[in-house]
Amino acid sequence: MKTILLMGNGAREHAIAEALKRSSADVRLAVFAKANNPGIKALAHSYALGSFSDFEDLKKFAEEVRPDFAFIGPDNPIADGAADALKKLGIPSVAPLRELAKLESSKGFARNLMEKHSIVGSPKFRVFESSHGLREFLEELGEYVVKADGLHGGKGVKLSGEHLHSLEEGLAFAESCLESDSRVVIEEKLEGEEFSLMFFADGNSVKAMPAIQDHKRAFEGDHGPNTGGMGTYSNADHSLPFLKDSDLKAAEEITLQVMKALKTETGKDYCGIMYGGFMATKDGIRLIEYNARFGDPEAMNALCLLESDFVELCQAMLAGELADFDLSFANKATVLKYVVPNGYPDEPVKGEHVEVDLSVLGAHEQGELKLFYASVNDVGGQLTLSGSRALAFIGIADDLTRAEMLAEKGAQSAKGPVFYRTDIGTSPLLQMRIDHMKKLRD
Repeated sequence: MKTILLMGNGAREHAIAEALKRSSADVRLAVFAKANNPGIKALAHSYALGSFSDFEDLKKFAEEVRPDFAFIGPDNPIADGAADALKKLGIPSVAPLRELAKLESSKGFARNLMEKHSIVGSPKFRVFESSHGLREFLEELGEYVVKADGLHGGKGVKLSGEHLHSLEEGLAFAESCLESDSRVVIEEKLEGEEFSLMFFADGNSVKAMPAIQDHKRAFEGDHGPNTGGMGTYSNADHSLPFLKDSDLKAAEEITLQVMKALKTETGKDYCGIMYGGFMATKDGIRLIEYNARFGDPEAMNALCLLESDFVELCQAMLAGELADFDLSFANKATVLKYVVPNGYPDEPVKGEHVEVDLSVLGAHEQGELKLFYASVNDVGGQLTLSGSRALAFIGIADDLTRAEMLAEKGAQSAKGPVFYRTDIGTSPLLQMRIDHMKKLRD
């Protein structure tokens, strides 16, 4: 029997829990969460509620359940040192230590690390710790991106011409980032197509998952405010329609070099997930940012395709034996659509009921449809909205067309004050991205 402590309570952690339970080992899941997730709770042997910002409850729970290892899902506890707290108890974690997690928790740290170690892949950038020179650099770039240094749930980034419509607006946002984070990163605005490429890492080697494309904008056609991610898709060949094999190889090489640079700087092994947000441009692959954990929604796409034993994979990472692990993913396509509360992300409704027709789940002629619970509460047998992304429906099929049909079927089954993007994974949206990249490269 394996006892595994899982920290987190979102749809990402629901997917992690399901993947761990698929193992050939007899897995006992001990979940430490800050809210009740009905999907995770159904898979758990024990389920404790506590704070993610104070690790005393976490350590107490860990001492009670004595896990073989822990898997930490969310970004904030990783950044705050949850893996460090558990390490003091002799419990290893599939998540980087706090010092290594600065790869995500400080955008300035990540850029400076790449510059120091001459790792190609960054746009033109500067890290500011005061407003001195800010205006001049914004003027020099013309088209720019302003990034708050710390964690802001995917909402700490604004682009000129899209969110910032004048130099004064850009300067004001940069100064507000300085006030909140003490540092701000200013970068040139790139043109291209973004994609997510996540890696398992053990400090010595990395192994890639299928390439996935996320959709940050709230509304159809990539309009509206940025969100945590409205949905994702992946292709059966594990690439994306607008990418070349060389693009994926370049992203992997950047990640391997960054992992090695972290070890050189800290003397510590990075054990866990390295999630790179990359952009394919006419001049090659550029790194947008790294995350020190699974993406949400991307975790669901990748883990639904994982054929290897996830518990054995985690043990290989912890032992530093990832290079010898036989990693395998199904050659199927996935499309995920998030159902979110009306008003999301700025003024989401909360506490309202949402109903799901569970009969649509499972095997279909086209493939398989799964549901992962996110920001919902089970109150007296009824699901209520908690204010963030609520329900993730993912279709898994031999091709994107069938996978999208399944995801759409699932999203349509959710009834209540909710909405979702109908265009994710559809041919018109994909063709738009293919045409865009072809135009840039020609």
